Amino acid sequence: MTGEEIVQGVPMGRARGCPFDPPPSLTAVRDRAPLTRMAFPDGHVGWLATGHAEVRAILADQRFSSRYELWHYPFPGMEQFPELPPAPVGDMTGLDAPEHTRFRKLLTGKFTVRRMRLLSDRVAEVADEYLDAMEKAGPGVDLLEAYAYPVPAVMICELLGVPYSDRASFLGYAAAISDVDLSEAERMTAYGQLQEYVASLVPAKRAAPTDDLFSDLTGSDLTDEELAGLGTFLLAAGLDTTANMLALGTYALLRHPEQWAAVRDEPEAAGGAVEELMRYLSIAHTGVRAALEDVAVGGQVIRAGESVVLSVQAANRDPLKFERPDELDVRRGAVGHVGFGHGIHQCLGQQLARVEMTVALPALVRRFPELRVAGEVVLRPELQNIYGVSRIPVAW
Repeated sequence: MTGEEIVQGVPMGRARGCPFDPPPSLTAVRDRAPLTRMAFPDGHVGWLATGHAEVRAILADQRFSSRYELWHYPFPGMEQFPELPPAPVGDMTGLDAPEHTRFRKLLTGKFTVRRMRLLSDRVAEVADEYLDAMEKAGPGVDLLEAYAYPVPAVMICELLGVPYSDRASFLGYAAAISDVDLSEAERMTAYGQLQEYVASLVPAKRAAPTDDLFSDLTGSDLTDEELAGLGTFLLAAGLDTTANMLALGTYALLRHPEQWAAVRDEPEAAGGAVEELMRYLSIAHTGVRAALEDVAVGGQVIRAGESVVLSVQAANRDPLKFERPDELDVRRGAVGHVGFGHGIHQCLGQQLARVEMTVALPALVRRFPELRVAGEVVLRPELQNIYGVSRIPVAW
């Protein structure tokens, strides 16, 4: 491959009946070359990285920038904007060092493996509470609404110290932001309401700190605006992702009964199931970086100013990295997947997400071993930043 092929936009279109697999046209590009020239909707010609080694290398290299205003948008719909705006205050995904480092250092010690594992008992209590409610309501619920969303929602509320009396409105704003049935204007309105609410928490936490992450951060050098922005970012990063992993992960296991049985019957398979589902589903499926200087990757030279689309879903199914990559196997030991990213932007809350999924998923399987899909599963559009389900009706 010499780099002469130019792919026209990010290949899309999952195969009919295969909701968990990357688009066949995307994996076909990867199988021809792991790093390929790509034409962006605004006319920019950059790159598409689909190989595991190439995606991982770019994620680890700080010569590639995460700043939104430096890269070109890879999907249709933004062509009228000459450049993207900078990241909102507190949005760490759109920052480079040293700004990113400043936020990251404040948070790293609060998301350690040990600290997150201490939350296991509380996650189990919350999971049991919602499983009890499901059992009481009887068969015929939307799993996303009844379980997959509220479990991480309660945990993020407790982590941020949202008062119990405010949780209904707080979670209403959060749910609306990712509701694909709402218009873009409605989602933006909800985001603004959420920002206003989080901003209102800052002076309250400064005046009367409680035992939560937000209160801890009031002792740092962050301004009120930075605290509010960071709180909003943590909510967005920690809720929608885990909720969709629980919902889509359950759907994947139900479509693979032998894997469902392994999670049900083999306690040691739970941790493996989480890593394998992260690899297999890759719900945070696409990223972008911009080269700050000429960089050689995979035998190609990416020039300064060129944008690179990083296909996480193609990389996590790369046969050069994983044997039988298109098979779901919870016993695999999916070491090295990039479902949580890699490098300085690797998911800060990955240990919390692991604890939530490692506890909540097996708890569901054990409580309802005969769980089944009981209607049409509504999948999110591929253009959503986080792939998943909008509705998954289940019965037992």
